[in-house]
Amino acid sequence: MIKLHKVNKRYGKFRALADVSLDVKKGDIYGLVGKNGAGKTTIFKAILGLVRYSGEISIAGSKNSFEFLKNRRKIGFFIDSGFFNNLSARENLRYYCRLLGVKNQKAEIQRVLEVVGLEKVRKRYKSFSMGMKQRLGIARAILGNPEILIFDEPANGLDPQGIADIRALMKKLNKDGKTILISSHILGELEHTATRFGIIDEGKVLKELQKNDLKSSTNYVKLKINDLAKAKTALKKAGIKVFGEGLDATSLEDYYFELIGGSNV
Repeated sequence: MIKLHKVNKRYGKFRALADVSLDVKKGDIYGLVGKNGAGKTTIFKAILGLVRYSGEISIAGSKNSFEFLKNRRKIGFFIDSGFFNNLSARENLRYYCRLLGVKNQKAEIQRVLEVVGLEKVRKRYKSFSMGMKQRLGIARAILGNPEILIFDEPANGLDPQGIADIRALMKKLNKDGKTILISSHILGELEHTATRFGIIDEGKVLKELQKNDLKSSTNYVKLKINDLAKAKTALKKAGIKVFGEGLDATSLEDYYFELIGGSNV
């Protein structure tokens, strides 16, 4: 649904993106993994036409600039808030419906508010909790029922319950047929949400992998034993009782730090 091939972006002398290539397939929840400043938001902005870049980007199979611009309308996104503090959720969405040319505005606003669980909220945006603000951002992204959704840190600043709610919402939207491109610095949460990953560091995509690749990458056996000192020197010697064992897969966080050469400690 979205393909980038050798995309580059500079801000003066700083190279924000360096020959970035990635492939978001139809039906993916594609998790873009990287620390702050790695280039995640710049990738999103390049896809959306918010920054100039060199290289090639294709949306929904577009093969020329006309198709590319047309298919960009198939994308809904939430990168920053952009809401008016003194307006309610419905009033804010009514403004964006007008910008997007959405028909049947009243019904559409009701639909998206029900999807994100804000249909009964009447107070002004400035009184919203962080979780409510993130939900309204998602509601705006799905106005007009786009095929592709882009979310930049949708769980940022949320408590554990809020994060779990956003995860459930992402999975629901994906089940309803949406292809989702999402970034998050909460790697453990992204591991529970995404089906594919792209790992980016210093403007470069280091690796694309399936969720199942984590299970087959560097598996190891974890043993519960009765004498750690003996195990360190002679695990195979008799007299060491094994209470249990299981096969553990590499976590996304472990894989990420192994790949970039950093530490999660």
